[in-house]
Amino acid sequence: MLQFIAIALTFNNLNFHKSKYVSSANAVTGGFYSKVSNISEYLNLKKENEILAEENTQLKNLLEKNTSNLFLIDSTVVDSIKHLQTYTYTSAKIIKNDYAKAFNFLTINKGKNQGISKEMAVINSKGIIGITDNTSNNYTRVQSILNKNSKINARLKNDNYFGSLEWDGKDYNIVQLKDIPRQAPLKIGDTIETGGKSTIFPEGILIGTVLKFNQGNTADNKIDVKLFNDMSSLGYISVVKNLDKKEIQSIETTTNE
Repeated sequence: MLQFIAIALTFNNLNFHKSKYVSSANAVTGGFYSKVSNISEYLNLKKENEILAEENTQLKNLLEKNTSNLFLIDSTVVDSIKHLQTYTYTSAKIIKNDYAKAFNFLTINKGKNQGISKEMAVINSKGIIGITDNTSNNYTRVQSILNKNSKINARLKNDNYFGSLEWDGKDYNIVQLKDIPRQAPLKIGDTIETGGKSTIFPEGILIGTVLKFNQGNTADNKIDVKLFNDMSSLGYISVVKNLDKKEIQSIETTTNE
């Protein structure tokens, strides 16, 4: 007891000893609080990712709306009076992901109650993922681009040559671009993106890069495309709705009188 009292008096009366004690205590408690903070941040990652996904979706909608509200007439930018945005974006999370089968589907945690319907594009920041296939009130099945029934209009980014994006069912990192004209100037590393020739995917959504192609004018002009997305590791996505889809389809299906 006397020794404890002596030590206490020493620390309370000598500044040097007191400062050393405080510094040591701060180092211990600081390290403890830092570890607690890191654990807390890790446990909150899910919530933070949800917030970021919602913010990204809001920014996409705002950008689409602002872009669509401007026209270029005689090089003068004027406000649009009637034109509305063409696409809306809804954030969602993939809760089931198949990628090792021949006909792969994903499941997301949004459905009819959130405005999701059949044949809407599914993308993320790295590129395309698939097309909505079937919906319930709160969930949606998505046909993955890794599905042998999948056919998506795609093009070379720099030259605008179009083809059909398919999957041969072999490697989940590689899809095939077919029906590209033989005169298309191809080189390894060229970027492939959506062509915008359908009512599902917006124009210019990233897909991947040219990995391999047949040399010369072969009958089977097939290009292997390495996807930007790792299809085995997907999380938050955006579902894209084309607001002009019905009007476009109505015009395209009109029979000649």
